[in-house]
Amino acid sequence: MHVLLIFLDGIGLGEDDATKNPFAVANTPTLHTLAGNQRWLRSTPRTESERAVFLPTDACFGVAGRPQSASGQAVILTGRNVPAEIGEHFGPKPNPAIRSILAETNLFKTLTSAGKTASLLDAFPPQFFAGINSGKRLRSSIQQAAYEGDVALLGVDDYDAGRAMSADWTGQAWRDYLGYPHAPVYTPAEAGAKLADLARAFDFTLVSTWITDEVGHRGPFERGVALLELFDSVMAGLLATWQDEDGLIIITSDHGNMEDLSVRYHTENEVPTVVIGAGRERFAEGFRSLIDITPHILNALIAPT
Repeated sequence: MHVLLIFLDGIGLGEDDATKNPFAVANTPTLHTLAGNQRWLRSTPRTESERAVFLPTDACFGVAGRPQSASGQAVILTGRNVPAEIGEHFGPKPNPAIRSILAETNLFKTLTSAGKTASLLDAFPPQFFAGINSGKRLRSSIQQAAYEGDVALLGVDDYDAGRAMSADWTGQAWRDYLGYPHAPVYTPAEAGAKLADLARAFDFTLVSTWITDEVGHRGPFERGVALLELFDSVMAGLLATWQDEDGLIIITSDHGNMEDLSVRYHTENEVPTVVIGAGRERFAEGFRSLIDITPHILNALIAPT
């Protein structure tokens, strides 16, 4: 059993409105199939399809205010109602209270302590590590959880060697924006197939992108549509390579944002969680909020004693 968690920062279930919601217009046949041939919208109910279960998911946890990245990601990776514990939704980077919670317990730490293998597949450029080492930059909650679980953060050498993924999926950004003209570049389908190969090398893997949240804050609408259509092609490549018997693929987010580009801030919408592969029905039992992610993954990977 392998579990691959795909984290798309800042996507929620919004209105069927072609003027403000990229999900309402993007040509994404693979994503539609995963939701029973429906778009990922507020009106889309919990749906079982041939390979997946689509689960509208609470990201507010009974705490007033708009969900934020640090606390939302910490919820996903601890199974605890972090905003209730600290008294607020907080972000973008974790404050001392959230870092303390992640140090106590998180999915990476629990799995590695139980002898399971885990990897955060994101590749980070040298300037990221320089910022962390200088103390001028904080890790995100996802990165902090990996650090607390003794899971190494991957860099440019790992990306060049094919051991890590790029936040833009294809790797073109390493050439265009990061100054690496010879960095590997993949088609979306190739990136999806590579993701499947990497995920099968570990018990648990997490891959994330922040670009969806950036589009939610900055736009433009057309970039959101293009990003969804690219991700759809990545998923097509992943699903063509991944067999249900390989384990679970879980797609989720920490809060809404890109589904409503009429505003430039996070929303209180539910987020999509999509569960693919063998064991998806059991994973989906009793699933209501992001608090359920970690305990359900642990149930899949660690047999109850």
